[in-house]
Amino acid sequence: MSFYDKLKFDANGLIPAIVQEQSTGRVLMMAWMNRASLETTIATGKTHFWSRSRQKFWMKGESSGHVQVVKDIAFDCDGDTLLIQVEQTGAACHEGYKSCFFRSVEDKGEKWKNTEPQLETPENIYGKKV
Repeated sequence: MSFYDKLKFDANGLIPAIVQEQSTGRVLMMAWMNRASLETTIATGKTHFWSRSRQKFWMKGESSGHVQVVKDIAFDCDGDTLLIQVEQTGAACHEGYKSCFFRSVEDKGEKWKNTEPQLETPENIYGKKV
């Protein structure tokens, strides 16, 4: 039995993937994978995902250069979530932060604050949008 048989993809053929920096344990991002993106991730050693908003297959870092080298892939006891440990190059967040989880809630949800510095602006990473 393949480990793929242990996974529970949703009705759209997707499974959430939590991406964690292996060296620090910091959660960097969450993205969706389908079987093809998971197979490509395993084959190449770099993370690939399915974009629900763009309806497109993509490799992390394909336009920014901020790639994720896969160190380990695990799945939870229910088989419905992946945990991918990586070595991150540059910012994981498309807004230029190390992690997509750079904001924390304060004052019983009335406010929020940034909890880490922005490494780069999106314009520096992707170029100016026309």
